[in-house]
Amino acid sequence: MALRIRVKGWLSEEEFRTLTEFAKYLGRSGGVAEFEIDRDRMRRNGYTLMDVVAVLEGLEEAQVIGEDLEILRREAWEESKATLWLGDDGWLYVSSRRLLKPVFERLGFTPAYERGLRAFRLPPHWYAKLVEALKSSGIPVEDKLGLLEGARLPRRIEFLGELRDYQEEALEAWLENRGRGVIALPTGAGKTVVAIAAAARLSVWTLVVVYTKEHVHQWIQAFRKFTDAGGLVGAYYGEEKRLAPITVTTYQTAFRKIRLFAPRYAFLVFDEAHHLPADKFRAIAMQMPAPYRMGLSATIEREDGKHEEIFPLVGGVVYHTTPGRLTSEGYLAPFTIRLVRVKLSPQRRLEYERLRREYQKLAGGRTFQEVLAAAKRGDPTAAEALRVHARMRELIQEAPEKLEEVERIVRDELAKGSKIIVFTQYRRQAEELARRLEAHLIHGEMDATRRKRELEAFKREESGVLVVTTVGDEGLDIPDANVGIFVSGTGSRRQFLQRLGRLLRPGPGKKAVLYEVIVSGTSEEYQARRRRALDLY
Repeated sequence: MALRIRVKGWLSEEEFRTLTEFAKYLGRSGGVAEFEIDRDRMRRNGYTLMDVVAVLEGLEEAQVIGEDLEILRREAWEESKATLWLGDDGWLYVSSRRLLKPVFERLGFTPAYERGLRAFRLPPHWYAKLVEALKSSGIPVEDKLGLLEGARLPRRIEFLGELRDYQEEALEAWLENRGRGVIALPTGAGKTVVAIAAAARLSVWTLVVVYTKEHVHQWIQAFRKFTDAGGLVGAYYGEEKRLAPITVTTYQTAFRKIRLFAPRYAFLVFDEAHHLPADKFRAIAMQMPAPYRMGLSATIEREDGKHEEIFPLVGGVVYHTTPGRLTSEGYLAPFTIRLVRVKLSPQRRLEYERLRREYQKLAGGRTFQEVLAAAKRGDPTAAEALRVHARMRELIQEAPEKLEEVERIVRDELAKGSKIIVFTQYRRQAEELARRLEAHLIHGEMDATRRKRELEAFKREESGVLVVTTVGDEGLDIPDANVGIFVSGTGSRRQFLQRLGRLLRPGPGKKAVLYEVIVSGTSEEYQARRRRALDLY
């Protein structure tokens, strides 16, 4: 059916000529000119229906009367729009009658085309960028996900806390980056509070992904302390499965339940975001369309360099500050790092040198990362090199001389009334130290109930010793601990900062000390020098 447009009022000569580039003039009666849209003329002269609507809406002294313009607007919308939806297969789809190639060029990404659906298929994490690129290209968007506009909480929630100046700086930097990016704050500096303030500011469906079950409960308690969210907050993991407007889950559960979470949540928070490059965890960020994303970490840097993979999925580092700055401003306890060297026995030194020569021969001049990559490809020489390297590490890190030095440090510090955390990498070393020191012990193979009992007992003590393996690197909250002893670890700078952070909760007159116990003349010397190069102050 031909569409006729009736125009009341005076048309300038230029306006009349423009109208006849896409419509036939039918005549004028009673001060009303009538035109019939001619689609052949439109195509010949390069007009779209959206262009026609723009011309008719832009008439200066005349106006379109009747329902014709509204009908034209609806047709123009249908002709020009791009439709977005999340498929049952978990992919993001976009279809349009318009040519979308310029949009994809703007994105720097060429998606696959699904002929059966007449739509392009993209990973869901492109959702926000795709909507922005479509709108910037003047293409109306029919967004069937609605996560940018329609994922509002049942009611706005209020942030009940008060942000410190650096926390406010971090939040504003993140908001200025369109609600995307990584916030890197030292352990104990209140990263959780920044994320909760962001959730209150957005007041959209929020999914917080954490590393352990203990973290799930800590986050829920923090939401209830710092907001009036109340019943809007729930946990979804293991035996507790409540899909709430603000949900806290674990990385493992989020990976298994991506399809459940993906269509619902607009704000995605990754606690301890340095875990994201793991294949399964990276899939969470890729397969969730959430337009707002925040990564939290004491230090985002990974020894394998894979931290670069986080930025396209969450955003770059939008805010970072050091323990030294926060110490100088009184937010963290002042701290000292003391390097304590021990020597291997002659017999152990000979064995270490033998293993070192064997490793160098097997590595053949390759870096450790190159050896690791070769072993993953099935290179038997590289695999043997890794086994030798592991024996070297165990020989150094579990040296009896270290244990004797730890005993001496603990005796001296307990005499001062200190509360001490001893950090180790190996369960057997942790058990031996706990036996020698008559200390509390936490390791990853303990059941949660026993771990909690040991932790609570240590917290109640004014002075004492707790020995922990890597299970204590994240989420361990003992505000009055003031001494740490680093016995063995991965050698990563991130782990070092995490362990230092366990001691930095401020307290009246508190001064924290972290002892690094290393074997002189070994690879631990190099690791200690690298840690000295950290931006701590």
